[in-house]
Amino acid sequence: MIARVWHGWTSPADADAYERLLREEVFPGIAARGIDGFEGIDLLRREAGPEVECVTIMRFASLDAVRAFAGDDHEVAYVPDPARALLARWDERASHFDLKESVGRA
Repeated sequence: MIARVWHGWTSPADADAYERLLREEVFPGIAARGIDGFEGIDLLRREAGPEVECVTIMRFASLDAVRAFAGDDHEVAYVPDPARALLARWDERASHFDLKESVGRA
C-alpha cells in the first residue's frame, strides 16, 4: 500500500470554504474517476499560527495506481483551480510512503 501525502495552507477565513470544496467536489471527483487501486483519502486540518494547515493522505494499492491518478511524474501535486483560489501556498510535489502497518479500532 502506498500513502501519498500532501500539504496545503490557507487563511483562517478561507479554511472552511476550502474544506467544503474538498468534501463536496474534489474528493468525490477523485472517487468518480474509478481509478483501479485507489483505496481512499483522509483530510487532516490544524491551526498553524496565522494559517490553517491541511494535509491529505491518499491510499493506493501500488505506484502504478498512483501514476494512474497523477500521471508519469507521479509526485506532481494535484491542486485543481478552485482549490488554488483558496490556498495561500501548497507543496508543489507530494511525498509517497510505503504503508507498512495500519491498526484500526478494536
